[in-house]
Amino acid sequence: MEIRIGIVNSARELSFETNQPAAEIEKTVSEALESEAKVIRLADDAGKVYLVPSATLAYIEVGSEKTRRVGFVA
Repeated sequence: MEIRIGIVNSARELSFETNQPAAEIEKTVSEALESEAKVIRLADDAGKVYLVPSATLAYIEVGSEKTRRVGFVA
């Protein structure tokens, strides 16, 4: 699924694909914000780790877990 993260005072958003379920992403972000952690740690499919300062977090958009159809539908 696609994750898009908006950062305060940044014209571009951070976007990446991950295999983690939406509920797990939401739990990770919620726990980090509730505990007032300095950074939110997320990982993508390729093994890259993204550390986003929680103070500069504008939004996180979690895509749907449904796969896209390819081809023509009759």
